[in-house]
Amino acid sequence: MIDPFEKVTIGNTGVVVTRLGLGGAPLSGMILADGIFGGCGYREALALIDRAWELGIRYFDTAPLYGEGRSEVRYGRALGEKSRESFALSTKVGRILVPENRDDLEPYSEDGIPRYRIEFDYSAVGVQASLEASLERLRLEAVDLLFVHDSDFSGQHSDEAFTVALKEAVRLRREGTVRAVGMGMNEWESTGRMVERFDLDFVLLAGRYTLLDQSALPEFLPLCHDRGVQLTIGGPFNSGILARDLDQPVCFDYRRAPEEIVSKARRLRAVCDRYDVDLRAAALQFPFGHPAVASIIPGAVSVAELEDNARLMQAEIPDGLWESLKFEGLLLAQAPTPGGQNMQSRR
Repeated sequence: MIDPFEKVTIGNTGVVVTRLGLGGAPLSGMILADGIFGGCGYREALALIDRAWELGIRYFDTAPLYGEGRSEVRYGRALGEKSRESFALSTKVGRILVPENRDDLEPYSEDGIPRYRIEFDYSAVGVQASLEASLERLRLEAVDLLFVHDSDFSGQHSDEAFTVALKEAVRLRREGTVRAVGMGMNEWESTGRMVERFDLDFVLLAGRYTLLDQSALPEFLPLCHDRGVQLTIGGPFNSGILARDLDQPVCFDYRRAPEEIVSKARRLRAVCDRYDVDLRAAALQFPFGHPAVASIIPGAVSVAELEDNARLMQAEIPDGLWESLKFEGLLLAQAPTPGGQNMQSRR
């Protein structure tokens, strides 16, 4: 059982996040592979953010990529009346939004923004431009957490590009425009090299420390723990596969899941069923066994999903479930688990 509304301070930055945050990709109306997973519309997004606030969530994550600015706009409108010191918000740099037609900047939706195309830009100028545009959409003067962002799977971006962007992010932290900096990635290898080179505060690791994929555990998580870098785990459901009907088409890593991944998810579900535990509850609680993990930021496409996430984090899970998952080779043997002997004191 995890208290979803427990507050955790990130290092010495003064930034405070709740264990359960709200991921901003579905709030933008984004759709994943083959239309399998759709986001929510404008009014639904505002209602969802309002409900997150009512429940006690105080950490919100977004990015220019999410809906070409729509996610940031929606957060800006929903959180605009809240006390700025009462919540933490993270956004990302590495992409800039360019109008598709500079002669036609008329809004095309209730969000009030024109149609954009996305261009990668990790230069210092690009980082500044991206953040300035994000602050305008968010209606803020500063953000708490700034992640250098990449899609990762293409491998088209070099360590040098990330280094240039992080140098600028660190400068912005020094100036006070942002309070904490880090990487927001779907793979851990290049992020690990940046952790070694920079004094990072927080890392958003998506999909690589979950029930389905613990590939970051042997090397990356110990590195972060040793260097005092805390993590938020994005995609704890691995693009929804751990929260959907496995007899229907599902996604993994933002595309249709291959059969071997679906088969492993079914095996995970079978073990959870033996213990009368909802697979979604196990997926949400598992990352908190590691002391470097401060929060998780699952997305939600409805108020009902959001409320389910908060409820499932508080579900009781017997220690025997985790041991059975390890016995069947579904969890790495060295994986620390919530409430287990390997679980160390939290920050």
